Amino acid sequence: MAKLLVVDDESSIRLLYAHELVEEGHDVTTAASAVEAAEKLDQGEFDLVVLDIKLKNESGLDLLQKIVKERHEMPVILSTAFTFYKDDFSAWLADGYVVKSSDLTELKEEIQRVLAKKSVKRDA
Repeated sequence: MAKLLVVDDESSIRLLYAHELVEEGHDVTTAASAVEAAEKLDQGEFDLVVLDIKLKNESGLDLLQKIVKERHEMPVILSTAFTFYKDDFSAWLADGYVVKSSDLTELKEEIQRVLAKKSVKRDA
C-alpha cells in the first residue's frame, strides 16, 4: 500500500481518483490547489504525487518544480487532459505522464511502474 497525494482542482476527478485508488489498496489524500498540496506535503510523508497540470489560477508545473527542488526523491505523475504538455521541458521533470480518462487503467499502471522504480532505487 502506498500513500498517494492527488492534486486536482476538479472535485469530480479528485473523488474518482481517490475512490479507484483506495480500491487498489492505496491510502489517498487529496488537494484542490497547489497551495493546499504544498501544505499537505509539509504535514506528512507521501510515496507519490498525482498532479494535474492546469489548476485554477495556478500551474501544476510550478508545483512540480518546487517538489523536485525540495523533495528530490518524491515521484510525481502528471495527469492532464492536454497531450501537448509532453513537449514542455518542465513536464520532463515528472516521473510519469498520463492523459486523463474515465478509464483509470493507464494511471493505475503508471503508479505501479513509478512505485516499483522507486522501490528498486531505494533497495540499491
